[in-house]
Amino acid sequence: METMTEQGNGIVARLAFWGIPLAFGVMGLKLVAWWVTGSVALLSDGLESTVNVVAAFVAYFVIRYAQKPADDDHPYGHHKAEYLSAVLEGVLIVIAALLIIREAVSALADPQVLEAPVLGLAINGAAGLINLIWARTLIRIGKTHRSPALAADGHHIMSDVVTSAGVFVGLVLVVVTGYAILDPVLAILVAINIIYQGWKVISHSVAGLMDKAVEPEEEAAIKAAIAENSAGSLDVHYLRTRRGGAVTFVAFDLVVPGNMSVSEAHKICDRLEAAVKAVLPGGRVTIHVEPESETAHGVRVGIAAKAKEKR
Repeated sequence: METMTEQGNGIVARLAFWGIPLAFGVMGLKLVAWWVTGSVALLSDGLESTVNVVAAFVAYFVIRYAQKPADDDHPYGHHKAEYLSAVLEGVLIVIAALLIIREAVSALADPQVLEAPVLGLAINGAAGLINLIWARTLIRIGKTHRSPALAADGHHIMSDVVTSAGVFVGLVLVVVTGYAILDPVLAILVAINIIYQGWKVISHSVAGLMDKAVEPEEEAAIKAAIAENSAGSLDVHYLRTRRGGAVTFVAFDLVVPGNMSVSEAHKICDRLEAAVKAVLPGGRVTIHVEPESETAHGVRVGIAAKAKEKR
């Protein structure tokens, strides 16, 4: 029977794979919209979609690599590879924005009247709707199964949705007002927003590469699970957490009476490990057991001791 982690890995890998043909399809629709209108804003939207295709390929192969089991060279697994993909996606987002700005600045000097704007907007709107549904799916599944690469791909596509929405509104204004210069101006404004979205993806991924601790609410859940299941021990302290892609690593020290047997201490460790994994599915827990004499006569007061004080 598959574990929850294996099931999650399968779902993430399948979504990453199907993101490739979908990215090609959306790119095709947007380029057709540009072809029938001649709009530089629609061209900029299409250029960003070409980046989406590259990002979809990268995300799929990196996710498959990250799901490889631990080996002698990578005893903690390959999970962090997903962060590399997410950083690359952020960089690609910024590059797409710069390409858009370049095209828009060129068009400012000679704005063109749009051809067949209604048809172009309809095609681009359909592509944007597909992207919206797909982006929300990737972000939701990416967060649920702790896949930074999948979530980053979702945020990347969501920035594309914002682009499409801005382009749609702007081109409607171009058609209504007749001011063709609004087309390249709109493209520049959209590019600025895309750069901001790219920076957010990069900064989040770099934090993962730097072994940032879990979020405060997750740490609180871990501490509560430890406090409720530490009976038999004297204290738990020196809690450390870090996220490595889909896996969260948790480590802490467990203080037990000096005369406690190894077997008894091991039972407490098993109980604590199960409790932590219940609040962090797929987590990896490392517990260092030390005798009471190592706590400097009670100077260090940790999670379990504080929980007992409250009682």
